[in-house]
Amino acid sequence: MTFLRRLSRLFTRVEGWVLVLFLGLMVVLAFLQVLLRNVFSTSVVWGDVLVRQMVMWAGFIGAAVAASEERHISIDALTKFLAKRWAHAVRVATNAFAAVVAGFLANAAWGLLTSEQQSSTGDLLPGVPDWVGLVIIPTGYVLLAIHFTINVAINALAAAGKGEEA
Repeated sequence: MTFLRRLSRLFTRVEGWVLVLFLGLMVVLAFLQVLLRNVFSTSVVWGDVLVRQMVMWAGFIGAAVAASEERHISIDALTKFLAKRWAHAVRVATNAFAAVVAGFLANAAWGLLTSEQQSSTGDLLPGVPDWVGLVIIPTGYVLLAIHFTINVAINALAAAGKGEEA
């Protein structure tokens, strides 16, 4: 169980740093855009597009962090009234369902990405094809599925009484 917790923490730490990087870059770039527009009557041509893409990336990475902490799509009113073992069993079921759904969505998003690669005609940024911004969609769903699956294992061990309390 400690291996699973360490793995989850490693993923979450890396995702957290990427999230901080994206949020920082979004703030700096948005501030730069406002400053350039209002003071110099110009702007970074691709700045708004990049900020929009980083919002989508930050959303998916934030969802992965929330899933790692079992705070993503969590309705825990029922588990508050159950014994700990049964609460873990309910968490196993909900995390397993979420992992399966995230897997299906990752597969569908992969199809979207490959379709966009084949029909791509424009650039997201100078020299960067527009489909590159969509890479986060299947990647984000895979990250969610990984976190949900780890949560299934942790809660299953806790429900069986073979691990520390989750």
